[in-house]
Amino acid sequence: MALRGVWQLQKLVVNYCDWGGSSRGIRAFMEAHLPAFKEKNPHLEVVTELVRGQHPNLKGIYKNHNERVVCVRNLPPEEILLQATRLRNSLGRKVVKLRTRHVTKRPSVQGTWTTDLKM
Repeated sequence: MALRGVWQLQKLVVNYCDWGGSSRGIRAFMEAHLPAFKEKNPHLEVVTELVRGQHPNLKGIYKNHNERVVCVRNLPPEEILLQATRLRNSLGRKVVKLRTRHVTKRPSVQGTWTTDLKM
């Protein structure tokens, strides 16, 4: 995703095994979809790394020095393209779990809204 017109994903690393059966989908992805993905995203550096004996994964490295790793074990090439697109579209921020349903600096004077109606 672009933040103020700048894409946040800097580098996409594709790790795969040339022998393992779980890498079958990513090898097909690299032949069929990866060249077109590179052409559509010229701002993105795409690197393929051969890592033998390991399950395949996609690693996104963002401008804010965060990394996201997505395991693509036994996925078809279309699903791997979807995962690569999701990595490209995300901002790379850490996921923060909200402690309450509604976060505000100024709570309502009238009180919080509830579905109970007492008359």
